[in-house]
Amino acid sequence: MATNLVQPPLKDSYVSPLIHRTMNIMKLQRLVPTPSRINTSKLGERPLWFRPITIIKVVEHSSSSGLVEDETLAQKKRELYQALEGINRGIFGIPSEKKIDIENLVKQLESQNPTPDPTLELEKVGGCWRLVYSTISILGSKRTKLGLRDFISLDEFFQNIDIAKSKAVNVIKFSARGLNLLSGKLSIEASFKIASTTRVNINYENSKITPDQLMNVFRKNYDLLLGIFNPDGWLEITYVDESLRIGRDDKGNIFILERFEDRIS
Repeated sequence: MATNLVQPPLKDSYVSPLIHRTMNIMKLQRLVPTPSRINTSKLGERPLWFRPITIIKVVEHSSSSGLVEDETLAQKKRELYQALEGINRGIFGIPSEKKIDIENLVKQLESQNPTPDPTLELEKVGGCWRLVYSTISILGSKRTKLGLRDFISLDEFFQNIDIAKSKAVNVIKFSARGLNLLSGKLSIEASFKIASTTRVNINYENSKITPDQLMNVFRKNYDLLLGIFNPDGWLEITYVDESLRIGRDDKGNIFILERFEDRIS
Protein backbone atom coordinates (compact mmCIF):
# COMPACT_ATOMS: atom_id res chain seq x y z
CA MET A 1 0.00 0.00 0.00
CA ALA A 2 1.49 3.22 -1.11
CA THR A 3 2.18 5.89 1.40
CA ASN A 4 1.45 9.48 0.42
CA LEU A 5 3.94 11.97 1.84
CA VAL A 6 2.19 15.15 2.76
CA GLN A 7 4.38 18.29 3.17
CA PRO A 8 3.20 20.38 6.04
CA PRO A 9 1.97 23.81 5.04
CA LEU A 10 4.55 26.68 5.28
CA LYS A 11 3.95 29.37 7.75
CA ASP A 12 3.23 32.85 6.35
CA SER A 13 6.31 34.22 8.03
CA TYR A 14 8.72 31.70 6.61
CA VAL A 15 10.81 32.57 3.48
CA SER A 16 13.36 30.29 1.91
CA PRO A 17 16.93 31.52 2.44
CA LEU A 18 17.64 31.24 -1.33
CA ILE A 19 14.61 33.35 -2.20
CA HIS A 20 15.57 35.88 0.45
CA ARG A 21 19.07 36.36 -1.02
CA THR A 22 17.65 36.68 -4.54
CA MET A 23 15.22 39.38 -3.48
CA ASN A 24 17.98 41.39 -1.77
CA ILE A 25 20.14 41.29 -4.91
CA MET A 26 17.23 42.57 -7.02
CA LYS A 27 16.68 45.45 -4.62
CA LEU A 28 20.33 46.44 -4.78
CA GLN A 29 20.27 46.41 -8.60
CA ARG A 30 17.34 48.82 -8.60
CA LEU A 31 19.23 51.21 -6.29
CA VAL A 32 22.46 51.30 -8.37
CA PRO A 33 22.09 53.42 -11.58
CA THR A 34 22.68 51.68 -14.89
CA PRO A 35 26.20 52.55 -16.11
CA SER A 36 26.27 54.75 -19.20
CA ARG A 37 27.81 53.57 -22.42
CA ILE A 38 31.60 53.86 -22.36
CA ASN A 39 32.77 56.53 -24.77
CA THR A 40 35.50 55.47 -27.15
CA SER A 41 36.58 57.15 -30.33
CA LYS A 42 37.18 54.00 -32.36
CA LEU A 43 36.31 50.35 -32.08
CA GLY A 44 38.78 48.50 -29.88
CA GLU A 45 40.39 51.61 -28.41
CA ARG A 46 40.55 52.42 -24.74
CA PRO A 47 37.88 54.69 -23.29
CA LEU A 48 38.73 58.38 -23.70
CA TRP A 49 38.86 58.90 -19.97
CA PHE A 50 41.42 56.11 -19.70
CA ARG A 51 43.89 57.61 -22.18
CA PRO A 52 47.07 59.31 -20.90
CA ILE A 53 47.20 63.14 -21.19
CA THR A 54 50.26 64.98 -22.54
CA ILE A 55 50.80 68.52 -21.22
CA ILE A 56 52.91 70.96 -23.27
CA LYS A 57 54.25 74.04 -21.48
CA VAL A 58 53.59 76.53 -24.28
CA VAL A 59 53.24 79.58 -22.05
CA GLU A 60 56.59 79.16 -20.37
CA HIS A 61 58.34 78.72 -23.71
CA SER A 62 56.71 81.82 -25.24
CA SER A 63 57.52 83.93 -22.20
CA SER A 64 61.20 82.99 -22.15
CA SER A 65 61.46 83.50 -25.90
CA GLY A 66 59.97 86.98 -25.57
CA LEU A 67 62.42 87.89 -22.81
CA VAL A 68 65.36 86.78 -24.94
CA GLU A 69 64.09 88.83 -27.88
CA ASP A 70 63.61 91.93 -25.71
CA GLU A 71 67.12 91.57 -24.31
CA THR A 72 68.55 91.22 -27.82
CA LEU A 73 66.85 94.46 -28.89
CA ALA A 74 68.04 96.25 -25.77
CA GLN A 75 71.60 95.09 -26.40
CA LYS A 76 71.51 96.26 -30.03
CA LYS A 77 70.21 99.65 -28.95
CA ARG A 78 73.03 99.97 -26.42
CA GLU A 79 75.55 99.11 -29.12
CA LEU A 80 74.00 101.69 -31.44
CA TYR A 81 74.18 104.46 -28.84
CA GLN A 82 77.80 103.58 -28.14
CA ALA A 83 78.57 103.84 -31.85
CA LEU A 84 76.90 107.28 -31.98
CA GLU A 85 78.98 108.78 -29.19
CA GLY A 86 81.13 111.76 -30.12
CA ILE A 87 80.08 112.10 -33.78
CA ASN A 88 77.74 115.13 -33.48
CA ARG A 89 74.90 113.26 -35.23
CA GLY A 90 77.17 112.66 -38.21
CA ILE A 91 76.13 115.99 -39.69
CA PHE A 92 79.69 117.09 -40.46
CA GLY A 93 80.86 113.71 -41.71
CA ILE A 94 82.29 110.60 -40.06
CA PRO A 95 84.88 107.96 -41.06
CA SER A 96 83.55 105.39 -43.52
CA GLU A 97 84.26 102.51 -41.09
CA LYS A 98 82.15 104.18 -38.41
CA LYS A 99 79.36 104.80 -40.90
CA ILE A 100 79.35 101.13 -41.94
CA ASP A 101 79.22 100.00 -38.31
CA ILE A 102 76.23 102.25 -37.60
CA GLU A 103 74.36 101.13 -40.72
CA ASN A 104 74.93 97.46 -39.82
CA LEU A 105 73.44 98.05 -36.37
CA VAL A 106 70.53 99.89 -37.96
CA LYS A 107 69.83 96.93 -40.24
CA GLN A 108 69.90 94.54 -37.29
CA LEU A 109 67.34 96.64 -35.42
CA GLU A 110 65.18 96.99 -38.52
CA SER A 111 65.08 93.21 -38.88
CA GLN A 112 63.58 92.99 -35.37
CA ASN A 113 61.19 95.93 -35.67
CA PRO A 114 58.51 95.48 -32.96
CA THR A 115 56.12 97.65 -34.99
CA PRO A 116 56.07 96.18 -38.51
CA ASP A 117 53.08 98.33 -39.63
CA PRO A 118 53.81 101.73 -38.04
CA THR A 119 51.25 103.75 -40.01
CA LEU A 120 48.55 101.51 -38.51
CA GLU A 121 49.83 102.46 -35.05
CA LEU A 122 50.56 106.16 -35.50
CA GLU A 123 50.22 106.80 -31.77
CA LYS A 124 53.71 105.26 -31.50
CA VAL A 125 55.02 107.76 -34.04
CA GLY A 126 53.37 110.92 -32.75
CA GLY A 127 54.97 113.33 -30.30
CA CYS A 128 58.36 114.96 -30.01
CA TRP A 129 61.59 113.35 -31.22
CA ARG A 130 65.24 114.44 -31.13
CA LEU A 131 67.68 113.59 -33.93
CA VAL A 132 70.69 111.56 -32.79
CA TYR A 133 72.05 110.54 -36.21
CA SER A 134 71.55 111.28 -39.88
CA THR A 135 73.44 110.52 -43.06
CA ILE A 136 72.63 114.07 -44.21
CA SER A 137 75.95 115.88 -44.11
CA ILE A 138 77.12 119.49 -44.43
CA LEU A 139 80.65 119.40 -45.78
CA GLY A 140 83.18 121.55 -47.62
CA SER A 141 81.96 124.75 -49.23
CA LYS A 142 78.40 124.23 -47.94
CA ARG A 143 79.59 124.35 -44.36
CA THR A 144 81.74 127.39 -45.08
CA LYS A 145 78.96 129.35 -46.83
CA LEU A 146 76.55 128.69 -43.97
CA GLY A 147 79.11 129.84 -41.41
CA LEU A 148 78.94 126.53 -39.58
CA ARG A 149 82.67 126.24 -38.93
CA ASP A 150 83.42 128.82 -36.25
CA PHE A 151 80.80 131.55 -36.36
CA ILE A 152 77.54 129.58 -36.03
CA SER A 153 76.91 126.35 -34.14
CA LEU A 154 74.32 123.79 -35.19
CA ASP A 155 72.54 122.78 -32.00
CA GLU A 156 69.67 120.37 -31.37
CA PHE A 157 67.35 119.07 -34.09
CA PHE A 158 63.77 118.25 -33.00
CA GLN A 159 60.70 116.92 -34.77
CA ASN A 160 57.14 117.42 -33.53
CA ILE A 161 54.56 115.10 -35.11
CA ASP A 162 50.88 115.95 -34.70
CA ILE A 163 48.94 112.82 -35.68
CA ALA A 164 45.51 114.47 -35.43
CA LYS A 165 46.45 117.21 -37.90
CA SER A 166 48.79 115.06 -40.07
CA LYS A 167 51.48 117.70 -39.56
CA ALA A 168 55.19 117.55 -38.79
CA VAL A 169 57.39 120.45 -37.73
CA ASN A 170 61.16 120.17 -37.86
CA VAL A 171 62.99 122.58 -35.56
CA ILE A 172 66.74 123.11 -36.13
CA LYS A 173 68.38 125.25 -33.46
CA PHE A 174 71.41 127.48 -33.95
CA SER A 175 73.58 129.71 -31.82
CA ALA A 176 75.83 132.49 -33.12
CA ARG A 177 78.94 133.25 -31.06
CA GLY A 178 79.65 136.60 -32.66
CA LEU A 179 76.20 138.02 -31.86
CA ASN A 180 76.32 137.96 -28.07
CA LEU A 181 75.55 134.24 -28.08
CA LEU A 182 72.39 134.83 -30.08
CA SER A 183 70.26 131.71 -30.39
CA GLY A 184 67.54 131.00 -32.88
CA LYS A 185 65.92 128.33 -34.99
CA LEU A 186 64.80 127.23 -38.42
CA SER A 187 61.26 125.83 -38.36
CA ILE A 188 60.01 123.76 -41.29
CA GLU A 189 56.36 122.75 -41.39
CA ALA A 190 55.15 119.88 -43.56
CA SER A 191 52.05 117.74 -43.96
CA PHE A 192 52.03 113.98 -44.44
CA LYS A 193 49.75 111.34 -45.89
CA ILE A 194 49.87 107.60 -45.39
CA ALA A 195 51.10 105.83 -48.52
CA SER A 196 51.42 102.28 -47.14
CA THR A 197 51.67 100.43 -43.84
CA THR A 198 55.28 101.65 -43.50
CA ARG A 199 55.52 104.78 -45.64
CA VAL A 200 54.25 108.37 -45.55
CA ASN A 201 54.39 110.99 -48.28
CA ILE A 202 55.65 114.36 -47.01
CA ASN A 203 54.80 117.75 -48.52
CA TYR A 204 56.73 120.89 -47.59
CA GLU A 205 54.44 123.76 -46.63
CA ASN A 206 56.44 126.64 -45.15
CA SER A 207 59.55 127.61 -43.20
CA LYS A 208 60.96 130.51 -41.25
CA ILE A 209 64.02 131.54 -39.25
CA THR A 210 63.65 133.40 -35.96
CA PRO A 211 64.73 135.87 -34.70
CA ASP A 212 65.32 138.34 -37.52
CA GLN A 213 68.99 138.78 -36.59
CA LEU A 214 69.63 135.10 -37.34
CA MET A 215 67.61 135.35 -40.56
CA ASN A 216 69.91 138.16 -41.66
CA VAL A 217 72.89 135.84 -41.17
CA PHE A 218 71.39 133.10 -43.35
CA ARG A 219 69.49 135.27 -45.84
CA LYS A 220 72.09 135.06 -48.62
CA ASN A 221 72.28 131.24 -48.41
CA TYR A 222 68.77 130.51 -47.21
CA ASP A 223 67.93 128.30 -50.20
CA LEU A 224 71.07 126.27 -49.53
CA LEU A 225 70.10 125.80 -45.89
CA LEU A 226 66.52 124.89 -46.72
CA GLY A 227 67.67 122.45 -49.40
CA ILE A 228 69.64 120.50 -46.80
CA PHE A 229 66.77 120.13 -44.32
CA ASN A 230 63.72 120.16 -46.61
CA PRO A 231 61.74 116.96 -45.82
CA ASP A 232 59.72 116.96 -49.06
CA GLY A 233 59.41 113.43 -50.52
CA TRP A 234 58.57 110.16 -48.79
CA LEU A 235 59.75 108.56 -45.58
CA GLU A 236 59.86 104.85 -44.79
CA ILE A 237 59.48 104.15 -41.06
CA THR A 238 61.69 101.10 -40.66
CA TYR A 239 61.79 100.84 -36.87
CA VAL A 240 59.82 102.32 -33.99
CA ASP A 241 59.37 101.45 -30.33
CA GLU A 242 58.58 103.46 -27.21
CA SER A 243 61.90 105.35 -27.28
CA LEU A 244 63.60 104.97 -30.68
CA ARG A 245 62.60 105.57 -34.30
CA ILE A 246 64.49 104.91 -37.53
CA GLY A 247 63.51 106.09 -41.00
CA ARG A 248 64.81 106.11 -44.57
CA ASP A 249 63.81 108.73 -47.15
CA ASP A 250 63.61 108.80 -50.93
CA LYS A 251 67.05 110.42 -51.13
CA GLY A 252 68.73 107.43 -49.46
CA ASN A 253 69.23 109.12 -46.09
CA ILE A 254 68.91 107.38 -42.72
CA PHE A 255 67.47 109.14 -39.67
CA ILE A 256 67.71 107.93 -36.09
CA LEU A 257 65.65 109.77 -33.49
CA GLU A 258 64.99 109.28 -29.79
CA ARG A 259 61.77 110.24 -28.05
CA PHE A 260 61.93 113.57 -26.24
CA GLU A 261 59.36 114.21 -23.50
CA ASP A 262 59.15 118.01 -23.78
CA ARG A 263 57.40 119.50 -26.79
CA ILE A 264 59.59 121.94 -28.72
CA SER A 265 57.87 124.86 -30.45
